[in-house]
Amino acid sequence: MERYLKIIQDSFTGYFNYLMQEITNPSWTNYFYWLIAISLCVWIIEIALPWRKNQSIFRKGFWLDGFYILFNFFLFSLIGYNALSNIGVAVFNDFLGLFEIENIVAVNIQTLPVWSQLLIMFVIADFIQWNVHRQLHIRPWLWQFHKVHHSVKEMGFAAQFRFHFMETIIYKTAQYVPLAMIGFGIQEFFIVHMFSVLVGHLNHANVGWNYGFLGYIFNNPKMHIWHHSKELPESHPYGMNFGLSLSIWDYIFKTAYIPESGKTIELGFKGDEEFPRSFKEQMAFPFKNNNESKE
Repeated sequence: MERYLKIIQDSFTGYFNYLMQEITNPSWTNYFYWLIAISLCVWIIEIALPWRKNQSIFRKGFWLDGFYILFNFFLFSLIGYNALSNIGVAVFNDFLGLFEIENIVAVNIQTLPVWSQLLIMFVIADFIQWNVHRQLHIRPWLWQFHKVHHSVKEMGFAAQFRFHFMETIIYKTAQYVPLAMIGFGIQEFFIVHMFSVLVGHLNHANVGWNYGFLGYIFNNPKMHIWHHSKELPESHPYGMNFGLSLSIWDYIFKTAYIPESGKTIELGFKGDEEFPRSFKEQMAFPFKNNNESKE
């Protein structure tokens, strides 16, 4: 127990020092400034090439989504996620130790070319995320958390990060063991993660792109807008277009749906008129609603 308490303490101080280092010492592997740069670039594209021209630059929910970026990318780790994840890793490794297993690396890809390491990690991680995303829509208790993301009423780049902090825990938990079984370096993870952020920003941006034939491989704004449609077709009662970075999974598993241009469709979900608008209330909503549904 003392060891775990030390891990928690070191996690708080360690992440705080890391965050200060990120802000005060820019580098080519700096999450903080890469996030700002990507966000500004995509926002400029939105302003220069708007798809929905009647949508304000500071669209509905813009500032709330801006705070979500800061919270989900940095503050949540500072508040507790970093400590929680470090404890989880320590407990998992201690569990393996009971069976005299030092690690669970089943396939070591460090000897492969860097480009192939990046590609393997990107594809595996995205496939796991696609499956988790489907579950967020299918499972009623998970949907209560995912409603936060679907409360977006006007799409813009920052909408990517409007999501409940529990989604981070769910996604990372599902990804941990499969990715831990493959040897990846932190530099490779950084490149894959920032590319995913860029694709996600573009998917939610106010631009009318579909990338041509590449749209059958990569998720895109004209495809993802339908994922946020308030009205769902009978053929897809739980939603469609679940891909995060890649659209190919939706085409393979027949969850792709782009009937026409989604430029003017209403976004949200049934009953979103009553959904809370503040950050604090949105964070509390899933816990309250899930508890009430069990009574």
